[in-house]
Amino acid sequence: MPPSMMVETQIGDFSINYMVFPAFPKAGEKGRINLYASNLDTGESFTGTVRFKVRDDSWFAGEEEVLGSQLPDDYVFRQGFVFSQDGDYIITAEFESDGEPYVIDFPLRVGEAKALAPLAIAVVIILLTLVGVSLLQRRNKPGSRVGKVKQEETL
Repeated sequence: MPPSMMVETQIGDFSINYMVFPAFPKAGEKGRINLYASNLDTGESFTGTVRFKVRDDSWFAGEEEVLGSQLPDDYVFRQGFVFSQDGDYIITAEFESDGEPYVIDFPLRVGEAKALAPLAIAVVIILLTLVGVSLLQRRNKPGSRVGKVKQEETL
């Protein structure tokens, strides 16, 4: 298992590098996000404040929770975290430069990934059942298209 996860991206005038330690944190375990932002044209490091937030990565996600606002330490913004529950989360890093807002979202899995949630399995079974019943009813329905074609051919 790798000790960290690193992602590089570009947004607006900035090149963004962020790392998550450990790469796959577990609930109750301390972790850290390191973010580095540099201007694409000048190569200068961003020196303002970066705000870190988190929200559930689900259809019924609740409100965002602020993890903290950080100033750079040797041009790196460091934000610690501890999640109490396993799950999929979206970490958001926000900052402003020259009056322009910058928002970077990235996924974070805490704990072991589940193969399929029980709710997803139930939805798939219900959908397959409905499709099957619909096909059977259409096939057995008198006056269906198949019956009309055969009648027209015999005339």
